[in-house]
Amino acid sequence: MNKTALNAKHAAHGAKLIDFGGWEMPVHYQGIVKEHLLVREGAGLFDLQHMGRLRFTGPDRAAALDMFLTNAVSKTKVGHARYAVVTTEEGTALDDCIYYVLPEAIVLIVNASNREAVLDWMRPRLTGDVTLHDETFRWAMLAVQGPKALEILKPLLDFDLSELEYYRCQGGMLLGEPTFVARTGYTGEVGYELVFDATQSEWMWDQLLAYGAEAGLAPVGLGARDTLRLEAGMALYGHELDLETNPLEAKLNFACKFKSGDFYGREKLLEVKKSGIKKQLVGFDVEGARIPRQGAEVLSGGEVIGVVTSGTKSPTLGKVICMAYVPGDLPDDAACEVKISTRTYPLKRAALPFYSRTRS
Repeated sequence: MNKTALNAKHAAHGAKLIDFGGWEMPVHYQGIVKEHLLVREGAGLFDLQHMGRLRFTGPDRAAALDMFLTNAVSKTKVGHARYAVVTTEEGTALDDCIYYVLPEAIVLIVNASNREAVLDWMRPRLTGDVTLHDETFRWAMLAVQGPKALEILKPLLDFDLSELEYYRCQGGMLLGEPTFVARTGYTGEVGYELVFDATQSEWMWDQLLAYGAEAGLAPVGLGARDTLRLEAGMALYGHELDLETNPLEAKLNFACKFKSGDFYGREKLLEVKKSGIKKQLVGFDVEGARIPRQGAEVLSGGEVIGVVTSGTKSPTLGKVICMAYVPGDLPDDAACEVKISTRTYPLKRAALPFYSRTRS
């Protein structure tokens, strides 16, 4: 397994470490629920160095990425970030990602388990004057997420962080260290992702925890990151997205700009858009205390009609929730159940996201 530069820090904080996407990562430190609520009510510090960090340079970088990403890279302004899907020729999801447009480069953040697949897909197909640099091991990436994130980070930067809007990015100095700061995240909260030289990982980790101590900043693992993103209705590759699923089925239409680029699988997705999706991602509240896990069957009228992709007991909402794929033409008021072990439990359709904090 790969290990981030903070592996020793995680062990020192008492983290339970697991294999995640080929990396040894902390699943929790104090417990998933406690860490989840910390992010909802205060702020948590995440190690994201397992995520792939790809940098594209050259005058044709935006046009080149328009062939791979469903969003309109060429029309994205400097200082802005966008969510997109990396599609196959069939229009299915090879990965989902966020790209950041900087003055001299475009940075693409991809999932840890898919980094090599994305590199293998892009490298032989890149056209024009563009160079792909894999910076995954040269750059560190941390995140401070939660309503107190701004309070913690603002005094440490050489620019006014309060002016950085949602899905915007800017370069600056964080505690004297050159840092790329983005107001993005995977928790449904106000938060910031920080990219800087990996050699400064341990120092920056310690400094952030020290400066954030008064506000209650503490490390948060992948377990809470998963429950936070599920409450926020965000897709996780390998659950809501995979090579058998297209972005329209996953309700990612907002990230598909058909008029702005000729990305791989575009024509296939236009056909799907015209004929209608065969399956749709929906949210459900689950009656009772049992949690449906990925793969649990969804039934209607005694027949299996779908499958759960993610489920949890929501620490914020105090109820069991799940996302599932059901037929694309299933009525909103259709009576559904989920099978857990040998029993079935009623489901109630819930709007996605389950939880949302208003962002200014």
